[in-house]
Amino acid sequence: MKNKNFREQRPQQSQEPISVSFYYGWIIVALSGLAFFFSGPGQTYSISVFINYYIESFGWSHSLVSGLYSGATLISGLTLSRVGRLIDIYGHRRMATVVAIVFALVCLWMSFVVNPLMLVIGFFFLRLSGQGSMSMLGQTLPPLWFEKRRGFALSLTVLGGILGAAAIPLINNYLIQNYSAPLAWRFWALMLSVVMATTGWFLIRDKPEDIGEKIDGRAYRQKFAEAQENGNEGLFSTPSVEVSPVSWTLEEARRTRAYWLMLYCAGMNAMVGTGITFHLVSIIMEKGHTPGLAAVLLGFRPLLQFPFSLLAGRIFDRFPLHLVKAGNYILMTLAIVLLMVTRHTGTLFLYAGIYGIFMGFEFISNAVVWPNYFGKEHLGSIRGSAMTAMVIGSALGPLPFGLAFDLTGSFSLILGLTLIFPLLAMLASYLAPRPVHPREESQ
Repeated sequence: MKNKNFREQRPQQSQEPISVSFYYGWIIVALSGLAFFFSGPGQTYSISVFINYYIESFGWSHSLVSGLYSGATLISGLTLSRVGRLIDIYGHRRMATVVAIVFALVCLWMSFVVNPLMLVIGFFFLRLSGQGSMSMLGQTLPPLWFEKRRGFALSLTVLGGILGAAAIPLINNYLIQNYSAPLAWRFWALMLSVVMATTGWFLIRDKPEDIGEKIDGRAYRQKFAEAQENGNEGLFSTPSVEVSPVSWTLEEARRTRAYWLMLYCAGMNAMVGTGITFHLVSIIMEKGHTPGLAAVLLGFRPLLQFPFSLLAGRIFDRFPLHLVKAGNYILMTLAIVLLMVTRHTGTLFLYAGIYGIFMGFEFISNAVVWPNYFGKEHLGSIRGSAMTAMVIGSALGPLPFGLAFDLTGSFSLILGLTLIFPLLAMLASYLAPRPVHPREESQ
């Protein structure tokens, strides 16, 4: 059967054993966090710092640059499923190296942009290689190394993304103001090629068996087995978590209700979150505050996202994912209501805090759900389809907010209409427990 098992097609790689006195999976977690950090130059929070440079230097309009960006993001989202299949075939070690080198070349390309055609090509590959592929590598690698502590391991990788969101815009602004925008792009080209590509090739290993290890680590698995024999599992107990013992193909996953309901949740969060974030400065100014407050609120959200993502990792290791995820959308709904009705500075900080907590849980649940529900062997393909939904959602999010403001002169109506989406996601999550594969039923 064609493409029956991607991993069986993977070219043999020379992955030398690495002698360490602890489980190498924790090094993998750090490398995944590094991948999240280096996805930053392709994220909206980084690219937005360059927008005024293009507008002022070339006389391009805001609508032109924004339209090129949205179009490029949308098209890149349609190609991400293919990247996921390549990860399944060639593995994370090779793909992390290749993606980092391609990403570096794209950053170099951006330093020579002089016309809209060059800009839209650059935007497309920035979103494909950075926001899409590099993020996907960071999310799909830890599940190959962890099962019992999968949620906790993925929660640690969030730190890389948070550091990137906090540091990269500041680095960009410093380089642009003190040197030039082209030099800023070349800086990231150098960092990606020297740091990420080199680290990926020499340190990433695709799975524990490549270096003679077992998933979760031998010591942990031995303690877990002993605890089960003694009837005292303690911290090793995860009785409510159901992890698929069978690896589903993408085609098989698409035949389940859970796949489509969770895909809706992923795309919805990207659409609503990007729409609000893209227009947050204007929303805050409409309430009579300065753009500086919007910047502070954007920085405040990750302060709560990281600690609550660690808590989320523990919770998703112990409780049914779909129920916790459904409850989390209550926080998203509450945050949108606060943003819609309040003008008070303190309440706006409450909005940012609640939204940060929501994002801490949402990021981990979106990373854990695919390996837990559909196994590891075809995770790249399945996760790639989810990334496609997320990127398309992020491309579609800002436009309705902009149109609503142009028509009504306010964001209140569109924020109110937006509430329907997290409420539907709450229902979708509740109705999406882990599916059971036919082979699992026979076993």
